[in-house]
Amino acid sequence: MTAARYKVFGVYVSEPVFDALEEYLYEEAGVLELEEYFAASTDSISEGDPGADATDALVADLVESFADCYDAAAFDSARSVDPDAFALVQLAAEPTRVSALRERFQAAGTIQETDLRTVQTAILEAYLIEESSIAV
Repeated sequence: MTAARYKVFGVYVSEPVFDALEEYLYEEAGVLELEEYFAASTDSISEGDPGADATDALVADLVESFADCYDAAAFDSARSVDPDAFALVQLAAEPTRVSALRERFQAAGTIQETDLRTVQTAILEAYLIEESSIAV
């Protein structure tokens, strides 16, 4: 029997959102170095990995609360981030959740008439502000 696997995927975030996400995953799963936790060359990771389980739970929550996060998102603030200042963060989640989140990000980008970096930063920032005690 093959172990279930999470799909590794990337999102772009501003430095403050990266720091808040790293702190969140440290508190949730003990992830020390988010930047290196999921190797960019890896396309999947087995369920049961604490960091992958934590990011899967985050993605599941984000998909569920996307509309609320969208409403709370500071898109204008995210638009003001220098395009070269975004960091690519690797996360892991169930493949259907990855697809659902990507679709939502793309729809939000179309509605806001902006790029995915801006949308991903604004939405993740709103999620972290709402769901954790971590300051962004």
